[in-house]
Amino acid sequence: MPSQPHKESLDAPLPGVVGDSRAMRAVYRLTRLVAPSRASVLLIGETGTGKEVIAHNVHRLSPREDGPYVRVNCGALSESLLESELFGHVKGAFTGAVENKTGRFEAAHGGTIFLDEINSMTPKLQVKLLRVLQEREFERVGESRTIRVDTRVIGATNRFLEDEIEAGRFRDDLYFRLNVVPICLPPLRDRPEDIPALAQFFLERYCEENRRDTAEIPGAILDKLRHNEWPGNVRELENCVERCVVLSHGQALQFDLMLPSNERRMRAPHGKPADVDALIQQLVRASMQKWPTDDDHLHHQLIRTVERELLEQVLPLSDNVLVKAAARLGINRNTLHKKLAEFKSPLVASEDV
Repeated sequence: MPSQPHKESLDAPLPGVVGDSRAMRAVYRLTRLVAPSRASVLLIGETGTGKEVIAHNVHRLSPREDGPYVRVNCGALSESLLESELFGHVKGAFTGAVENKTGRFEAAHGGTIFLDEINSMTPKLQVKLLRVLQEREFERVGESRTIRVDTRVIGATNRFLEDEIEAGRFRDDLYFRLNVVPICLPPLRDRPEDIPALAQFFLERYCEENRRDTAEIPGAILDKLRHNEWPGNVRELENCVERCVVLSHGQALQFDLMLPSNERRMRAPHGKPADVDALIQQLVRASMQKWPTDDDHLHHQLIRTVERELLEQVLPLSDNVLVKAAARLGINRNTLHKKLAEFKSPLVASEDV
């Protein structure tokens, strides 16, 4: 088994990932720590945050690097097609099965399988996946012969699986098998300091692809990019930069084309403190609209929502270390641990000091 990476290098950026914010350094650290193991990994993050890039890095840094890396989008196929895609089938198993087919789990033997949008799996397939994780075996559709595989599973979801469990859409035993090491990818709006480097990176890539001269992005444009909400995250930013390169006429790039059409300016201008009081007023008004006036739990709902968001933002900025996060919050470490358990937080909170 390869030796653990030196501590000094754990936080270094990973190939294919741009960003040096504290939140992303925590992601790099977890990725490097979990990669050499056999543990299942669950990547949690909004659409466009780069879950597949992190999954590929887990594979690349693992002893399975020379083995296959197989990706499956579980949300793109129906139950029957996904079952055949994952586990394979034999000729005649169903209408249209004119020949034997090797499934993705079998194809990934000795390597890694990345299951994107794993929350969209049906209960039937969740049972079969649980068996693969527990026993490392399965049968092809239409066949009774058992196939054994040595395949590492990396799952990804853009939803909190705890909520899916409470709604009866996801098995808790499967969740615990998958959630050995969760890695939470921060949305782009929570790491605005990474936006200039990301934008310049994409600009150079698409200028090279389209044979255009590269230029530095003006400070005024970067300022607007930093203060956008980016609901589509890194993928949306990449699309905006590509649009700028493709639609600009003449030699000069028209950097205004880089701005999203629906700019959201929730943040204060760069260099000025945010108007926290105004944001609090806006939050309270929105909460009163969300929860009916006849609901006598408004205080509990609002405080609980704010508290959970506070914990989920402070932990990554504290390298997911309980002692550091508790010190920053000004509360006892045991109190923080209890609150995380109450919220069923998917964030990793290390006990390391």
